[in-house]
Amino acid sequence: MTSDQEARGSRAVITVLGSDRPGIVAAVAGALSEREANILDISQTILQGIFTMTMLIDLGQADFSELKARLDELAESLGVQIVLQREEVFRYMYRL
Repeated sequence: MTSDQEARGSRAVITVLGSDRPGIVAAVAGALSEREANILDISQTILQGIFTMTMLIDLGQADFSELKARLDELAESLGVQIVLQREEVFRYMYRL
């Protein structure tokens, strides 16, 4: 496995969708920081009151399952949808 493939193996994509409200970005970033995952890239927009965000993250030493569980809890408390996928799964699902 090349170092590029290894790096991709430790990366994941987070998507967030829901009604806009203050604190969504901060809450997701906080959950990542708690587990020492790093945000590599982020894009967010609001379309007529609908908040959308996509993040590419480096999991580092974070446990994928534990992070997913934390984001699921966060999604419920914020009233948004949060999906965490390993980068290779995301790329496979959305290939052109």
